[in-house]
Amino acid sequence: MKTEDLIALMTKDAGSVKPLGGAFSGWLALGAAGSAVLFLLTIGLRPDLAVMIATPRVAFKIVLTLLIAGAAILLARRMGEPGLSLKPAFALIALAGVALVAGVATELAALPRSAWATSLIGRNSRFCLVAIPTLSLLPLLALMLALRRGAPDRPAAAGAGAGLAAGAVATAIYAWHCPDDSPLFVASWYMLAMLIVTGVGAAIGARALKW
Repeated sequence: MKTEDLIALMTKDAGSVKPLGGAFSGWLALGAAGSAVLFLLTIGLRPDLAVMIATPRVAFKIVLTLLIAGAAILLARRMGEPGLSLKPAFALIALAGVALVAGVATELAALPRSAWATSLIGRNSRFCLVAIPTLSLLPLLALMLALRRGAPDRPAAAGAGAGLAAGAVATAIYAWHCPDDSPLFVASWYMLAMLIVTGVGAAIGARALKW
């Protein structure tokens, strides 16, 4: 192959890669909306939400899951295009981590040691591990379609970022139903559910996001 032909081929390939732009936000909004509709049609809001939303633990859980979702979405968005710094996303993730650790520490200090296991296991741990991955399916599909428009230089990592974002969005939605409000529960079962979706995203991204 001549040098001129190689340059022409590289130029053609580069031209086929479109910046994510508004497509990422559009696909994400579509996936999140689909997940929210599925949520409302199946498990729905917790019956006592109007009363419990004002309590510290429920308010903390809602705000924390929204923060994690925002950080994960930012990470996935930036991983879709090479050259963008991931530091802002990691800073938000670190902030959420510090908040969660503080919440867990406060919970442990407030509860007697005999109550720790009950708060950790909760009442819906198994259901949580099914509900969050299920609610993440549409956001994950949407994010994969969005990232295919970009040019992630590490497909598996980008897929993991999409999985984390999808899992975090699903968790932020599920939190409006979950009757387990302990930060201990959030730190264990919510995080485990998001980790599962992250792994699925990495496996899918390794194949689907190659270019």
